This record gives sequence, C-alpha cells and structure tokens, in this order.
Amino acid sequence: MENQANSKGIILNHGLYYGLASVLTSVILYALGKHLEQGLVSSLIGIGIMILFIVLAMKKFKTNNNGFMSWGQGVKVGLGTIMVGVLIAIIYQQIFINFIEPDFMNQLMEVQQQQLTDAGLTEEQIEAQMEMGKNFQGPGMMAAFALLGAAFLGFVFSAITAAIMKKSEEEAY
Repeated sequence: MENQANSKGIILNHGLYYGLASVLTSVILYALGKHLEQGLVSSLIGIGIMILFIVLAMKKFKTNNNGFMSWGQGVKVGLGTIMVGVLIAIIYQQIFINFIEPDFMNQLMEVQQQQLTDAGLTEEQIEAQMEMGKNFQGPGMMAAFALLGAAFLGFVFSAITAAIMKKSEEEAY
C-alpha cells in the first residue's frame, strides 16, 4: 500500500468538528439550565456524538484510501479524532469554569451534596465524600480525567468500529 491516505488532515478536521459539537452540546445544556445534571441522557448524547465522529473520520479515511483501512489505521484515526476534540472541549471547559460561570464548582458541590443527602447518607458520610471530592476538583485534575476518559472510551469505540469497518487489500482479491 504505497499510496496510503494521509490521516493527519482527517484527524485534525474531524477532531475539530467533534470538539465544536461537544462545546455546542455544553452550551445548549447551559442555556437549558441542565449543565449541573450529569444524567443518563446527557451521557448517551455525548457517547453518541463520539461514536458518530469516529465513524465519520474512519469512513473519510477509508474513502481517501481507495476503500482500504486496516484495524490499526482505523484505531489511529478514531482515537486521534477524539483526542483532538477533547482538547478543544477541555479548553472550553476551562474558559467556562474560570470566566463564564466562576461559581460552577460550588454549584456542582451543592448538587452533589443534595444527592448524597437524598441517598440517606449521614452528615459525617456526606462530609467525608465532599472532602474527598475536593481533591479531584481542580482544573488540572478535571482536564486529566477528561483526557483519560476520552482516551479509554475513544480507544474502545475506535477498536470496535475499526474491526467492523476494516478492509485490507488482501481481502479484496
């Protein structure tokens, strides 16, 4: 395969669009007042958007590569797309937390405290949970967890999608 498609442009292009879609989703949730809720629906929407852009990026790569794509190439394109997009989302997240809604972390802590109270935890248990949670709330920790989560999910979804979409030159003959 000496005439392989260049994956860099596809990764950057689709990663940019994925990042913008993630930011747009966050803006819509904020506008609807749902930005503090981390429920099943918002998680499924985020996963759906992730899978969509993985598929679109791999499809574009495969088209540019004369219909061929190995599993490894697919994983590279899918995971690369997700990592570029999540970097854009992290930049937005930092702008949101520091400038748009500086009280966001306190609001989030209040929501979490109410959820723990509703779950029937004692005051001591709630305090222990909240204290532990504070260790993971800094901007660096949030960015690190976002990167790790995106890398894990991006790899899993890219690996599955690449296994489905792969087509080697040997299979064509």
